[in-house]
Parts: sequence; structure tokens; C-alpha cells
Amino acid sequence: MLTKKQLDLLEFIHTRVQRDGVPPSFDEMKEALDLRSKSGIHRLITALEERGFIRRLAHRARALEIIKLPESMGGEASHGFSPRVIEGEKPETDQPANAMPVEVAGAMELPVMGRIAAGVPIEAIAQVSHNVAVPQSMLGGQGDHYALEVKGDSMIEAGINDGDIVVIRETKTADNGDIVVALVEDHEATLKKFYRKGNAIALEAANPAYETRVLPEEKVKVQGRLVGLIRTY
Repeated sequence: MLTKKQLDLLEFIHTRVQRDGVPPSFDEMKEALDLRSKSGIHRLITALEERGFIRRLAHRARALEIIKLPESMGGEASHGFSPRVIEGEKPETDQPANAMPVEVAGAMELPVMGRIAAGVPIEAIAQVSHNVAVPQSMLGGQGDHYALEVKGDSMIEAGINDGDIVVIRETKTADNGDIVVALVEDHEATLKKFYRKGNAIALEAANPAYETRVLPEEKVKVQGRLVGLIRTY
């Protein structure tokens, strides 16, 4: 989900790369989008990078690389998880610890069960901190759902940022490539891509800065599969 300015900038960069083989300069981007300063371009580029459309390359002039394009620009639909981002508001007050899912107009309120690490695993948290309203259309499939707040940046190339709320459908099974909540050795919870390799489970990040963890299957328990994402600005 891109704003008009973000889409305009991505289209401009793509057109220039296709024509010249290199991205435009920041001054050219500023003029093309009719912005007053380059700081606006920096903010747009950061937003595009966070959403997984471009990558900044270190130690190179005009160091931008387009990773993918939205479908509106001819990009292919993702075969993995593509976050359905819903803009939300932070809760003004804490909810009682025994809060349960309740239906609100056109939505379901889910309990936020604490924080989940998208990085180095943290201890599993199973205490409700507050509730969050989730569109019912996001709650596809059978089973119960819950939400978790993301901590860390290891899933950033899947469009999942630090501070996002992820919506999880409870399940004990997963297919290769699914993004899951995995409980490691019964005390650490993490959000990662799931792959089965023989008698082992690989938990793969969506950030090259993090190594894939390969663990014996008996040390990994799937707690749920990612079905949606809520982002607060």
C-alpha cells in the first residue's frame, strides 16, 4: 500500500533505470516530484525501502536498486506473505488482562498477547496487554486468532517492521515458506519463515543480516501462522 508520492517516485526511478541503466540523482527526483528539498526524497526512499520495494546499496553512487514493483506497475503478485497493512491507532488505555476477543462493527477485537521477536528470539509472552480491532475479512480460515507486537527488524524485507502488530491464526502445522510464530525449546518465541528440512526445521529471517536457524524438529513448535498486519503511524 503506497501513497501517491511514494508510487510517483518509484515509477520515476524505474523509468530512469530502464532508460539509462542507473537511478536518477536526488536533485532529479526532487524536481520530478516538485518537492522543495531533498529531505522529502529521503523520507520517501526510506518508506519505499521499509516496504521492500527498493534497496540502498552501500559505497556506490546513486546507490538504489529496485527489488520489486507493485502490481499497478506490472509487478508480479507475491507467492509468499504480502502484508495486508491496516493503519491503526494506539490504545489510549490498558485493557484488563483477561480480555477476550469481541466483535465490534465490521471487525473483531483480538487480544495483543505481548511482543514477538523478529530478530534474536525473546522469551515467550502470553499475557494480554490490550485489544486491537481487526477487520473480519483478515481473519480467513478456521481457528482462533490473536495478535502480537513485533520487536526487531529481521522480517523487514517481508514488509514487517519493528512496532507492527501481526495477526496470527492459531495452528500447529505450517507449509514451507509460511511466516509463523515458532516456540523454540518451549521458552523462546520468534516470528520467522518456516521450512522443513528432513528431521530439522529452518527458521529463516527476511533480512540478510540475520542467519537462518536450523533446529531439530522436536525443539520447534508452531504456534500460529501470520495472516495480517496492522501498522500505527
